[in-house]
Amino acid sequence: MIRLTRRAALAAPALLAAAGPALAQQRWQMASAYPDGNFHTRNIRDFLGEVEKDTGGRVAIQLHSNASLLPMPQIKTGVQRGQVQLGEILLTAYSNEDPFFDADAIPFLVDGFRAAKRLADLQRPYIEARMQRQGLSLLYTVAWPAAGFYTQVPMTSLDVLKGSRFRTFSPMTNRFAALVQANPVLVQQAELAQAFATGIATAMVTSAQTGVDTAAWDYAKVFTPASFSMTKNAVLVSRRALEGLTPADRDALLAAAKRAEERGWKMAEESQKAAEARLGEKGLTIGGIPAEVQGQLNAIGRTMAEEWIQRAGEDGKKLLDQLRA
Repeated sequence: MIRLTRRAALAAPALLAAAGPALAQQRWQMASAYPDGNFHTRNIRDFLGEVEKDTGGRVAIQLHSNASLLPMPQIKTGVQRGQVQLGEILLTAYSNEDPFFDADAIPFLVDGFRAAKRLADLQRPYIEARMQRQGLSLLYTVAWPAAGFYTQVPMTSLDVLKGSRFRTFSPMTNRFAALVQANPVLVQQAELAQAFATGIATAMVTSAQTGVDTAAWDYAKVFTPASFSMTKNAVLVSRRALEGLTPADRDALLAAAKRAEERGWKMAEESQKAAEARLGEKGLTIGGIPAEVQGQLNAIGRTMAEEWIQRAGEDGKKLLDQLRA
């Protein structure tokens, strides 16, 4: 039998009180595939800083950017398995799991940030329901600037893409490559410069921001803004980790996530203007698409939208009908 001295008994409540915050402290890890200079990453760092500040240091999250901990294809699974508590993914990269992760990748479905945000708001309940079944919670989404084409010659016709080794990063971009008779090659962002330098890829469609991040002026000659798609990154959290927080800390994290979403969309719009200007400054020709070519691209977009509805079913038709209303 253990006996406490009177002094120890009197001291015990104070010791427990002092230990409380330490016991409640959460040291989390977060994985992202994007470099530190990218606006998504800068937004995440602001978000994590706010979480730590607003929880009084009880929740501290270390970010592992630029695929330094997990590559993009493994991040979502890493959160589900508890390897990390948070992760940032490109939704469309996981569309093989569910077509609703791919709605924002349908070519020429939206023509700017206002329409992209409307799509994101309509898409969110479907995404949340699917992630909830997988033990995840969706914290926020932020769009990429509109995707355009990186080529070696101007986009005077679709023949520019025909036969090219076309970098893809999702099933939707794979399908687009097939429809324009290009040869799809799957390349992650961190490997883009090397893929072009070695001839693995010769053309691609992606945002101006990605072009800046990967110094596209070293491997392409023309960037053609096209509003091809405005895909989104999603920041996810393990539901088990989220539910393990105190109610006050959980509320602080969710409030910071809401601010991060609002801030991130503004940063995306600013990034598009700045990135396109930067590409021009570094020597890329900023091209345009002839009306005839744009008509052909729009027709491909309609075909891919109908194909997506076939995969997504009644919910998919409902989503696109809402968007187009």
